[in-house]
Amino acid sequence: MTPEILGFWILAVTLVGAGLMVVLTKNLFHSVLWLALGLVSTAGVFLLLDAEFLASVQVLLYAGGVITVVVFAIVVTEKLVGERLSSVSRRVGLGTILASALLSALFRVIGKSDVNAVMPEATADFTKWMGISLLTQHVVAFELLAVLLVAGLLAATYFARPEE
Repeated sequence: MTPEILGFWILAVTLVGAGLMVVLTKNLFHSVLWLALGLVSTAGVFLLLDAEFLASVQVLLYAGGVITVVVFAIVVTEKLVGERLSSVSRRVGLGTILASALLSALFRVIGKSDVNAVMPEATADFTKWMGISLLTQHVVAFELLAVLLVAGLLAATYFARPEE
């Protein structure tokens, strides 16, 4: 077994386990932490596929930004409601049946496919091109997006602070 295959299986098991914990954990904050682990595991799979740009976007945008916004949403919601939030699954049986059916269909489609994927050689350094493009041609949009994200975080911090 090559190190890449071993790494893939470690990441795959971590990702599936984290995904299950997201839906099975009753505490919403713990569920968000499991989601963060799943997103970082996905970034690891991107790294194994030599997609460094996608891995960095996955970590910065999703594991960093989205998780931060979700945590702020939980804090603000708990503050407005006045009690601790928890997730309660009412239809576990139906969800299990639907997930099993979808997984079965996915395995059937994969089993019938005749694809021998070969990784093509990289023709250009896409990450370098994307970085240069973002910081030259699209620098105004890039900076406006950064200001918008900071403003959103500041607003969430303001609303989540304790009343005086």
